[in-house]
Amino acid sequence: MRREHRKPLSSAAIDILRELKKLNGTGNLVFPSTSSFHRSMSENTMNMALRRLGFGKGEATSHGFRATASSLLNESGKWHPDAIEAELGHVGADEVRRAYHRSAYWDERVRMAEWWAAEAEKMRTSEDGQDKIDREKK
Repeated sequence: MRREHRKPLSSAAIDILRELKKLNGTGNLVFPSTSSFHRSMSENTMNMALRRLGFGKGEATSHGFRATASSLLNESGKWHPDAIEAELGHVGADEVRRAYHRSAYWDERVRMAEWWAAEAEKMRTSEDGQDKIDREKK
């Protein structure tokens, strides 16, 4: 993005990051590149992990998870569309609005992060969720 993007983390995400810290030690990056601890893991690395998990190029990409998040957050009807766009780090094309509308929707995004974590946990632990994933892969 080449610009700062502040991101509220759910308590579940913080717990996961604390566990990862035990694995990567004192490094500054959560997911460093395999070739340099000073650079982050590339999107290509994540896409290759999806291929090894059995997802084809037409089925899943790492960037595609952002589109999924946008769709699910919007379809839930719980969040202001501008808060969702802020969460995804999007800036509007309207230059005048962008110059004056600087709200970060922080409080709403904090609640959104907790809601998202709870939804992800439901999908992870639900037989219906796993059945749906299995059906979609076929």
